[in-house]
Order: sequence, then structure tokens, then C-alpha cells
Amino acid sequence: MNSIENLEWRYAVKKFDDKKFLEDAQVNTLKQAFNLTATSYGLQPIKLLIIKNKEIQRQLVAHSWNQQQIIQASHLLVICVDTKLDESDVEKYFDRVKEIRNTPDEIINSFREYLKTAIAGKTIQDLLSWGKNQAYLALGNLLTVCANEKIDSCPMEGFIPEKYDEILKLKEQDLTSVLVLPVGFRAEDDLMIHQKKVRKKMNEIVLEIS
Repeated sequence: MNSIENLEWRYAVKKFDDKKFLEDAQVNTLKQAFNLTATSYGLQPIKLLIIKNKEIQRQLVAHSWNQQQIIQASHLLVICVDTKLDESDVEKYFDRVKEIRNTPDEIINSFREYLKTAIAGKTIQDLLSWGKNQAYLALGNLLTVCANEKIDSCPMEGFIPEKYDEILKLKEQDLTSVLVLPVGFRAEDDLMIHQKKVRKKMNEIVLEIS
């Protein structure tokens, strides 16, 4: 199947088959896809939490508007944002650039100093907002990869971040939850399984300039 057919196949699953689980290779593909997501400046101010623990998933249902996909899913992915991004993170990024590309300091110094100044000049709220934008990029990437790998998913904003942060002890890791993505396999009796997609006509959503 090609990419468009795979995207036609994908939908926001309303009921997962709680007896089916992702294989380790599939989970690893999602990990790699997340790590390969494009982010601003390549700084990756986001992290992915992968939960395969039914007791924790059960606790989170109550803080997810009682959406049962949280407990039914094979795995629960939680996309988080760093809450204490600072100049040291810029330094770590450029250390990694030097490690992987063997780029000399004289080439990267000016850009490194620019980024350190830019990060230092932002408020905490600015950085969190910027980080959330990167989280949405990662979510879009994961949804597409899931479709191509025939992994079902259901993107969610409907949850209480503060409660997730408390249960998952994210504050201690300088993280806050932003988006939730249950993944697994659709149940055969999901009411939405055979519904056609409802989208705007192409000429209403795509504008072309020649």
C-alpha cells in the first residue's frame, strides 16, 4: 500500500483490541521515528514516555476524560516537553554535533553562541510554548509512521496534564506532559472501523499559486 492508502486506512481509534500487543520491533520503530522527528534548530526539547503497565494506564483513565483507549491500548505514548531548557542544552547539542560529524569549533562557534543567546532571552512560558510546537511535529510524524506500519492510534489532547505529571512523576525529571497517543490494534467492533473519512474538498483546503 502507498502512503495515501495508508493514511486512508488510519483513523482515530475509538476502541482498541485489548488482547493484541505491539511487538518489540514495532515499538522500536516508533522510538526511532520520534527521535528522527524534525525540531527547531535540531534541539529536540521533547521526550517520549512509553507506558506498558496496565495499572498505570488504569490510573490515567480518570484523568483522560474517561477515554477507555488509555487502558485498552497496547502501549500508551506520552509526549513531554522539557521545562528547564537552558544554555547547557545548547552545549550538549553541539557536543553531539562534534561527536557525530567531527565538526571543528571554529565552524560551529558562532551558531552555538547565537542559540545560547536566543534561549537565554526567552521566558519560561516562551520556551514551553515553543516546546509544545515541537511536540505537535512529533505527534504528526508518529501518526504517519503508525499508518505506514499498520499500527492503530488515537491522538489525544483531552487529558489533565497536571495529573499525568503527578502520577508519572514527570516534574522530578523537569518534564510536563503535552500530548497522549494510545497505540495498538483496532477492535473489530469499533463503531468507526468502516466509516468513511470526512474531509474538505481538495480545492477548499489546498491553494495553488502558479
